[in-house]
Amino acid sequence: MAFDPTVHHRRSIRLKDYDYSQNGAYFVTLCTWQRECLFGDIMDGNMRMSETGLLVEQCWQAIAASHVQLDEFIIMPN
Repeated sequence: MAFDPTVHHRRSIRLKDYDYSQNGAYFVTLCTWQRECLFGDIMDGNMRMSETGLLVEQCWQAIAASHVQLDEFIIMPN
């Protein structure tokens, strides 16, 4: 999708002069469309991942194995 300033009007939170290609710690958050619980459910206070949630975890681990070093991460229902 091409940039359309009438639709895409979020302010960037990136630091103006920071080089994001350099090594560093980065916090990443991904959410599902309309926060639909696709990745699992909370049952008895524990996350029970769905097949989709397990696939997301496998993909995350595969990316990390070849490109980045992971610290702590969590997959939530949405």
